[in-house]
Amino acid sequence: MAIARLRFLSSDEEELVHEKSLETLSEIGVLVRSKSVLSLLNDSGADVDKKSQIARIPEAMVSGALKKAPNRFELCARERTNDIGVPTTGMPHLTTDGLTLYMRDLETGEKRNATRNDFSQFARLADALDAVDFFWPIVTISDVPSGSHNLHELWTAFQNCTLHVQGDCTDASDAKGMIELGSIVVGGKEKLMKRPIFSCATNPISPLSFDKGAVEAQVEFARAGVPVLCHSMSMSGMSAPVTLAGTIVNLNAENLASIVISQCASPGAPHIYGSCSMPADFVTGAINMYAPEGMMISAAAGQMARRYGRPCMVANWGMGGKGPGIQVSLSEAFAYALGVFSGSDLISGIGGLDSAKGCSMEQMVLDSIVWDDFRAFLRDFTIDDKTTALDVMREVGHGNSYLSHAHTGRTFRKELHFWNKKNLALEATLSSKMLPEAREIAKKLLKEHEVPKLDREVIRRGEAILRERSKDKGMESCLAH
Repeated sequence: MAIARLRFLSSDEEELVHEKSLETLSEIGVLVRSKSVLSLLNDSGADVDKKSQIARIPEAMVSGALKKAPNRFELCARERTNDIGVPTTGMPHLTTDGLTLYMRDLETGEKRNATRNDFSQFARLADALDAVDFFWPIVTISDVPSGSHNLHELWTAFQNCTLHVQGDCTDASDAKGMIELGSIVVGGKEKLMKRPIFSCATNPISPLSFDKGAVEAQVEFARAGVPVLCHSMSMSGMSAPVTLAGTIVNLNAENLASIVISQCASPGAPHIYGSCSMPADFVTGAINMYAPEGMMISAAAGQMARRYGRPCMVANWGMGGKGPGIQVSLSEAFAYALGVFSGSDLISGIGGLDSAKGCSMEQMVLDSIVWDDFRAFLRDFTIDDKTTALDVMREVGHGNSYLSHAHTGRTFRKELHFWNKKNLALEATLSSKMLPEAREIAKKLLKEHEVPKLDREVIRRGEAILRERSKDKGMESCLAH
């Protein structure tokens, strides 16, 4: 199977990254701010300093964890037809941006906080868009207790989306609540372990640090069979060495440490290698999403994931700038888009604005439209005896045309991509029709797309879980939209 992919590291450089990552883990170690997880690592063979909370992980533990972690598993969905197998052998699977802080109003375009009703619309729009393969809760809900927003977002997503949901989590209590919610949707914890309809991103804090809440949540998910994404956000010059090599080693070491933690908690736990690592913007101090070096970092991360046989999410997609539209320059868009060729199985970013701080429904539509054409570059092609078409070459002969041959008529639509002229017009940076048309498409989909409802008893039990867990946050839960 022929697939267009970037390769950044040579074989020797790939080996060096691996060796330096092992050296990082065994000599520098990782900071783990959890007594229970430190104890787990200590019992499994790590050299733990309880006072400094540093765990030094020997090579044997890393090798053992990589052997235990499954190389392939399913990201299941409410509807089985939406299940995703990872790693993919062809087209990567696309999701929305995750956990942004604000949204742009679909009617007024004004920047504001999002409610549960807004969130339900984002989930329904994701369900309706063909480009979106799974749903990462795109915006933080503001009208619920801040400490339980992850639970509300997951529950609202379950009710308004039939895709796999990738959640976020801050502590073990939230993780247990999310596992309860997932279990009642599928019919029990044993069924959730067989059909995990959600996964969770538990980010390390670069450099080389795991916070108490997130790492204890990771252990809960591993034991429940819920896939965990280690989403390293190593920023060159800020939370990782400024060199690309140093950044790559940092993100790789964090991923290896995360795999070890999951496998110590539950051998065979599904785990996804992840990275949203970019250079820092030295003017603002924020992450530089469109840095040209980001593409190389993504490509290197993809190579390391494949070396370890790991499913991965190491690339991003989205053409939004400060506001809805395609506001980035040609060079910035080119740098961002090239990261998609990293070999990433999963790609995030649809609908995001302002370096993942905001989002909009129009941007979800526009990013999906661009993706429809862009994925022409990501198709897999069969190169074998049949497709080399020597029999056709013999029939056509020298100096003649293949246009009228039956083989061309049967095959050209499978082999060639034809640009959608309407989509190309919307992609034009200065197109005045871009936002109004995208807005109308979003409204039409929200009006016409129907998501099958959960069973009433499932909804009742889910709402009871949210009410119980929200009491500790000082506010009762209301019904999710």
